[in-house]
Amino acid sequence: MSDENPHSSNGSSNKTWLDKIATMFQGEPQKKEDLVDVIHDAEQRDLIDPQTKEMIEGVLEVSDMRVREIMIPRSQMVTIDIDQSLEEFLPIVLESAHSRFPIINEDKDHVEGILLAKDLLSYAFKQETNVNLADVIRPAVIIPESKRVDILLKEFRQERYHMAIVVDEYGGVSGLVTIEDILELIVGEIEDETDVEVEHEDIKKVAKHVYTVQALTPVDEFNTFFNSTFDESDADTIGGIVLHAFGHMPGRGETIEVNDYLFKIMSADNRRIQQLQVTIPKAEVLLEHQSD
Repeated sequence: MSDENPHSSNGSSNKTWLDKIATMFQGEPQKKEDLVDVIHDAEQRDLIDPQTKEMIEGVLEVSDMRVREIMIPRSQMVTIDIDQSLEEFLPIVLESAHSRFPIINEDKDHVEGILLAKDLLSYAFKQETNVNLADVIRPAVIIPESKRVDILLKEFRQERYHMAIVVDEYGGVSGLVTIEDILELIVGEIEDETDVEVEHEDIKKVAKHVYTVQALTPVDEFNTFFNSTFDESDADTIGGIVLHAFGHMPGRGETIEVNDYLFKIMSADNRRIQQLQVTIPKAEVLLEHQSD
């Protein structure tokens, strides 16, 4: 017997998971829904783990999104006025614990540039504390609300900047977006040393304004967490509320909007809903710190 191919007797058992997924793609999915089904099937066959599946699905979702859907709203932007002294804006820097700040002139529609907190370190060793922000700030990147998120991520990487100011069709500032906001859509919440850890078994934040919620979460618990007003007399659990709204047993991937909350079925069988993805309405956005 020839020893030129000693592994041939093992057949497909020696294929990597990438080889196996490539084999599955030979069917050439004709639309994104087919591709999602292939990814789900790969997880069911243990070719990929759940975390990998979620990241791939996150990449697919990002390709359809616009910046307006993920940006930090204007009202939540932490800014510094260009005329403020070090004594005036340093408490803002310390309290927010952000690494980047839009520098404005009079109001948020006039962004002069971006301050990197690390650029202030050189002043920590000087007796002179009179900082002229105009000499320290870096140029601001301006993008439209309609910009595709996947294209922005590519630009973030290529141009090596981490924050962009978002403007509406009239040129007014409507918010900001960071590279972390996009990455969290793919890999889930990225926590740093300044984040407060909150233990919660049934509700978990996975991205800005997006949460995974167990369908058996009691309605009153859901209302308390999101400050929502779902009627507890309609159902005991949030899954029951969603099921009632559908009017049928929904399948994985189906979405419905109830009270301005967007619910997506993440996991379900032919008898019950198991897990939901919840996108909270902008009007009810929980007060959160902007990302670095």
